[in-house]
Amino acid sequence: MSSTKTQTLISLLGILCLILINSTPANSSTDSPTAYEILQAYNFPVGLLPKGATGYDLDSTTGKFAAYFNGSCSFSLEGSYQLKYKSSIKGNISKGKLSSLEGVSVKLFFMWVDIIEVRRSGDDLDFSVGIASAGFPIDNFDECPQCGCGLNCNNRQVNKLRSNPFVSSH
Repeated sequence: MSSTKTQTLISLLGILCLILINSTPANSSTDSPTAYEILQAYNFPVGLLPKGATGYDLDSTTGKFAAYFNGSCSFSLEGSYQLKYKSSIKGNISKGKLSSLEGVSVKLFFMWVDIIEVRRSGDDLDFSVGIASAGFPIDNFDECPQCGCGLNCNNRQVNKLRSNPFVSSH
């Protein structure tokens, strides 16, 4: 092939690439917010959900909220708390409050209990399992945990999960 034909072919391929790039639909994250951005809009940190949310539903008039994952997810946070998320979690969301939660559980001693409510109280998050609750500083949830390894993936060091040492009864 002559050099003129090669240069013309390269130019045409370049133009074709530019056309394809500019005609590709916008990323869905710019079209609608992610589940993590919805949490932030309701004054919650992104770290309430593990990495990998594939979608969500939100009825902004009733506050009904659901988040979806490719499968169930479990992990430990600094060896002290074991958490499980089902492939879909749901509940009601309002500013600073997640209630009627379904699909998230924590292991307390030898049994799994459902987390039914999360409330933001200033710079703390209070997690309720019905008859008891525990508070944690909100900055513990700046980062999303990862299924299988939590916040300690790739053997990197993270701060220990700080909690209010008192578990209160309702």
